[in-house]
Amino acid sequence: MSPLPDYYTIWHKAGHYGLRVMAALVLIFLMLPILVIMPLSFNAEPFFTFTQGMLSLDPDAYSTRWYQEIVDDQKWRIAIRNSFLVGIAAASIATVLGTLAAVGLASPWMPFKRVITALLLSPMIVPLIIIAAGMFFFYTQFNLVGTFTGLIIAHAALGVPFVIITVTATLSGFDRSLFVAGLSLGASPIKVFWDVVIPLIRPGVISGGLFAFVTSFDEVVLVLFLAGPEQRTIPRQMFSGLREQINPTILAVATLLVVLSATMLFVLEALRRRSARLRGQE
Repeated sequence: MSPLPDYYTIWHKAGHYGLRVMAALVLIFLMLPILVIMPLSFNAEPFFTFTQGMLSLDPDAYSTRWYQEIVDDQKWRIAIRNSFLVGIAAASIATVLGTLAAVGLASPWMPFKRVITALLLSPMIVPLIIIAAGMFFFYTQFNLVGTFTGLIIAHAALGVPFVIITVTATLSGFDRSLFVAGLSLGASPIKVFWDVVIPLIRPGVISGGLFAFVTSFDEVVLVLFLAGPEQRTIPRQMFSGLREQINPTILAVATLLVVLSATMLFVLEALRRRSARLRGQE
């Protein structure tokens, strides 16, 4: 007589594979709208739908005309330049400030640590429309509305929490005895921080900087409130294009942004693995 089946094992396997199937379905549901725009960006016709020629895989139905439009249109060139200018500047400021804040918060002697952490991470929690409105009224007192300086500061404030989180996670595996050893050998605190601490937490710092850059690069609400015509960025240009004149060039730009985001994710994963190796976890 065969032994009775182990129902616990059966239910455990069913739940395990069922969870994987559900996760795959959710991922497909979330990714499908993003993946659909990629072939549409190569549509030869100025439509946001698949033509009969595209469905039949006719080569004449596909074209790179909308990507060429990005290069030829001065508005898109200015928007791309502004996005990279604001994004790089804001990410640089956020990386420096966020790293210093994370190092300070990681100290066991830091007073009011929870309150300060909550304040620094509040831009991730407070609705963005409230932040944008508050910054607008605050900036009007200093004539920063419609300036690159004001926009960079605002985007840097949004990026700081991401840097703090990533650097704090890296510092969780940092051996403080290395810092003490450097001081005992006669090096100054700044020298020890630059030569000992920074190399070990560099993956977290770079990851936080990339998150801050992507946050700035994709931001549109703050731009609508604080930017003028000269500070038009890619998201603002896309928003205006959807409202004023629907053009498949938006799909080409969206495809490029998806590729850029995917590249960032691969870089972040590589940095995460490197950080784990440095901590001896892999």
